[in-house]
This record gives sequence, C-alpha cells and structure tokens, in this order.
Amino acid sequence: MAAIRRFDHIGITVADLKKVTEFFVGLGLEVEGGPMELEGAFLDTVCGIPNSRTEIVMLRPPGGGTMLELGRFIRPGHQPGSPTAMANELGLRNISFEVEDLKGTVDRLAAEGYGLVGGIGEYENTWRMAYVRGPEGLIVSLAERIG
Repeated sequence: MAAIRRFDHIGITVADLKKVTEFFVGLGLEVEGGPMELEGAFLDTVCGIPNSRTEIVMLRPPGGGTMLELGRFIRPGHQPGSPTAMANELGLRNISFEVEDLKGTVDRLAAEGYGLVGGIGEYENTWRMAYVRGPEGLIVSLAERIG
C-alpha cells in the first residue's frame, strides 16, 4: 500500500533568505507564509540538529499547488554547497517551472545577473527549456510549451 497521499512542498536551505525569496517572487510565486522563525524540540527532532533555529518562507505558485519552502539556518550557520554544481552532481539539481514566455523570462533574469547554464533547447516541437543559475547557485529550469 502506498504511503504518500500528495506532494506537499520542496525545501531549499539558503544563506540569504530575502534575496532568494525576491528571486522566486519575481518569477511569479506568491508568499504563502513567513518569514517566520522556528526553534525548539520539534525542529531539533525533525532536522536532527540540537539547539537549532531557522527562518522560513513558504511560497506557492499562482493558482495553488506544491509549495516551495525556503529556509535559512540562524543556528547553527549554514554549510556551503557548491554554487557551480552541474546537473550531474548528486543531490537536488534543479527546480522546474512552466512559464509563458521563456525567452522574455530568460532575458529579464539575465538583466538581473542570472545567466543561462547552457542554452535554450527544444524538445520534439513540444517544449523549450533552459536552465538558469539563480541566487546562491540554484539551478532553475524554465520550460515553455510550444506547438
């Protein structure tokens, strides 16, 4: 019997919560909750880090759906990841969103300092897709339906 009932959220640990939140809000996500700080027995138990304290923001795509949780550890400090990780490095490599205007979105993000990882690719005349390197090295996959 399957234990999963639904896809609830994706969590990403970041160093600059404000900057990363602004990036995703700029893409069209909406703040659902926070920023709020958490500490205590619940957090210590779940994350396995004694005496931890974190600040989180919950973001939701327009119209609802799976949320994105951004979290910044206040105590202990974060452990740096690889800001130049590529798609073949183990771990969460990208978060993907469908957009209406891929080229326009990529151009706007480039003007904000967020460049392409590779280029804009087209798959079987049905999708255009690009990976953008967002704040803190996060790879954001942007896809546009075509045809």
